[in-house]
Amino acid sequence: MAELSETGGKNRALNISFWVAQILLALVFGAAGAAKIFMPLSELALQMSFVADSPATLVRFIGIVEVAGALGMILPALTRILPKLIPLAALGFAVIQVLAIGVHASYGETAQTLPMNLILLTLSAFVIWGRWKKLPIEAKT
Repeated sequence: MAELSETGGKNRALNISFWVAQILLALVFGAAGAAKIFMPLSELALQMSFVADSPATLVRFIGIVEVAGALGMILPALTRILPKLIPLAALGFAVIQVLAIGVHASYGETAQTLPMNLILLTLSAFVIWGRWKKLPIEAKT
């Protein structure tokens, strides 16, 4: 009995950890994506250097992808409809971060941006592993 409750406690703590990571990723990418979708590009370029050198459609597309990923972090878990989308959304965020590291490096911004990029990449990897292998959310039957 003690083993079962200990295992259940570990799974509960892990589940809470995965939820915290999912919510953080959804908030960060949702906010960044909304800014890329709705802010005037001239204002956005003051905060994000790549915007000035990128086509408007690319910036807006990245915003849409980030908002879609943010929704993919939360809605499948809450509804239990297609919960396998959660690790795929996290994989998308990981890809965005790898690409962002390269873009920031090309602008000489690595010192300012690399810590946050690595934190977001780590959180994304944690959700990928957790919701794919360790503690996937079961689909509604």
